[in-house]
Amino acid sequence: MANPDETMKPGRLLSRPDFLAVQKGLRLRGPYFLLEVLDRKQPDQPARVGFTVTKKQGNAVERNRMRRRLREAVRLSAVATGVTFRPGHDYVVVARRDCLNAPFDRIGAALVLRLAGGQGKPGKRNVPARQPAADMHNTNAPGQSPKGAQE
Repeated sequence: MANPDETMKPGRLLSRPDFLAVQKGLRLRGPYFLLEVLDRKQPDQPARVGFTVTKKQGNAVERNRMRRRLREAVRLSAVATGVTFRPGHDYVVVARRDCLNAPFDRIGAALVLRLAGGQGKPGKRNVPARQPAADMHNTNAPGQSPKGAQE
C-alpha cells in the first residue's frame, strides 16, 4: 500500500526545456527567492519542482548551501503544512543571495506564503512573466526633441 505522503511528494524538474517552459508562467517574488509556477494542464500528474541558483549568487559552496536549504524548505512545506504543491503544476525556485544567511524558519514561511498566494487568483504579489517593457527612450515621441537636436 502506498504511503499518502509519498503520493503527494513533488517530483523533480531536471531538463533545461522544462525550466525554460516554467519561465513563461506566473512569477511570485519574495525576499529570499523567486517562485515561478506553470500549470501543465495535467491534473492527474504530480507536481514537479526545480531549483536554480545562478553564479552571481556566490561560489559553488554557497550555491550548493542555498540549494540544500531551499530543497529542505520545500520538503518540509510538503510534509508539515497544509499548503501543498498543486498536481499538474511545475515550480522553479530561483534563489536570491539573502537565502544563504536568512533564518530557516523565515525561508519556510516565505515558501508557504508564496504557495498559498500562487494557488488563488492572481493578486498584487503575482506578476505574469515576461511583460513587455514600455519604451522609455522613444526619441520620436511627440513633445520631445531627438537627442542632439537644437531648438
